Order: sequence, then structure tokens, then C-alpha cells
Amino acid sequence: MRIPKRRYDIVVEILCILCLLGTFLYLIITWNNIPDEIPGHYNAVGQVDRLTKKSSIFAVPIVNLIMYIGMSAVERFPQVWNTGVRITEENRSRVYRIIKDMVKTIKLLVVIVFSYLTINSAIATQLSPWFSPVFLILMFGSLIYFIVKLIINK
Repeated sequence: MRIPKRRYDIVVEILCILCLLGTFLYLIITWNNIPDEIPGHYNAVGQVDRLTKKSSIFAVPIVNLIMYIGMSAVERFPQVWNTGVRITEENRSRVYRIIKDMVKTIKLLVVIVFSYLTINSAIATQLSPWFSPVFLILMFGSLIYFIVKLIINK
């Protein structure tokens, strides 16, 4: 079943592509200003607990791109989604629309977070202590919002 595109779909795709391209462009433009050793891993409070070579910084945006492509592929096949509700002819388009919006929102959050982590690793020595709580609240808040919306509109 093909789910019609809405403005939200287009805006999310544009934002994701801008983040992905912007991250790669930022790294290319600022390559000479990036220190030889960069944070390779952060603990839960944002402190660096491993340093790595500058060249490894491209791993994160490459993984980000792979996840974006994977989530975009999954988005196109609603019949493989585990919706959590029984799909009928009456609710199919409604349920698939809600799940598609959820997948798109999660995709956008993942792309933004990985782009932020990449750029932060190039310029900073640690993450804000608010990074983990804010990310978790946004991710789980989005999931809860869409699950509640799905239950109400099933």
C-alpha cells in the first residue's frame, strides 16, 4: 500500500538531507582545524572516556547515512511494520500514516543526534551533561506520543 506524501514527509526528508550533507561539508571544510585526537566515546554524563584518531571521525556520519538509508527503505514497506494493532480495511490508511510519521520522526532525531555528535567531536572535548537526558526525552516522548495516537485512532 502506498501512503500519500504530506508536507511533514517532505520537510523531514529535507532536514535529514541537509543535516547529512552539512555534516560531511563541515568536516571537509574544517578538516585542517580538527585536532589530531578527538573524542571517540562519551560516558553517560558527556565526559570523554576514549580518544581516537582524527580520521575516525568519518565513521559516525557514514553510519548515520547508512541508518538514514535503512530507515528510508523500511518506511516504504508498511506491510512489514509491526503496528501493535490489528489492521483492517477501515483503519489501514490511518494506522500506516501514524506509523510512517513515527518512523520519519525517529529517523530525523537519529540523523540530528549523529550529526551533532560528529560536529561536537570535531570541536569540543565533552558533551553537555544535558545531551543524554534531552535525547532520551525526545526519543521516548516521540514514541509515547505516536503509540498513544495509534491506540486512540485504531
